[in-house]
Amino acid sequence: MFVEFATGFGILLGYFAICLAGALLLRRFVVLPREAFRKTLHLILLGSIFILTYGFQTWWVSAIAAIVFIIIFFPILVFAERIPGYSKLLIERKSGEIKSSLVVAFSMFAILICVCWGWLGLKFLVIASVLAWGLGDLAAALLGKEFGQNYIEGKMVEGRKTLEGTLAMFGVSFVTVLVVLLAYGPLEGFGYVPIAALTAAGTTIAELYTKNGMDTLTCPFTAAAIMTPLVLLWGV
Repeated sequence: MFVEFATGFGILLGYFAICLAGALLLRRFVVLPREAFRKTLHLILLGSIFILTYGFQTWWVSAIAAIVFIIIFFPILVFAERIPGYSKLLIERKSGEIKSSLVVAFSMFAILICVCWGWLGLKFLVIASVLAWGLGDLAAALLGKEFGQNYIEGKMVEGRKTLEGTLAMFGVSFVTVLVVLLAYGPLEGFGYVPIAALTAAGTTIAELYTKNGMDTLTCPFTAAAIMTPLVLLWGV
């Protein structure tokens, strides 16, 4: 166990060190829009789910690694917030955003790993659920800001979201789930498209009506809740 944990956690640390250094160097020498840099950090976070699922052989060691990551880096980020320019460097929308996102995201990773990989034995559901949210949200933010002209507003919707961004999230989530399911091939042929469509729809609705940035939890959990019974029904 210790060797597995040390090896996997070392890979995880190395992954973040290399990716964050590369992102900061890119920002240093290339003029990037604020939102593009934020979404670069978002992609780095998403990529870590592959380390947690393939850098470890045992589900509970992976889940422990996710929790240990929070325990180690939360106080580091608390200290870093005292450094002048920290919030500007990482383009926080509000104070404490990075550290709170760390806690929420890695807690979500740990829960999905325990349920989907540990309990159900379906590791691919962890990846599909995280990417359905992450890549879909990325598309919604970038395409919504760039091409959005039709706004969705209401008491249940936080701020103003665009129809174009919402449709982009559905489309990217659909393709992402479909690709993951096809890559793992656990279903009868006719099950891939409806599962991907229903998952994308549920994830998109969850993102639309989630407030206070908690879509990091609601979207992946919604995706997992939809996919799990359908995948079990259609052939795993």
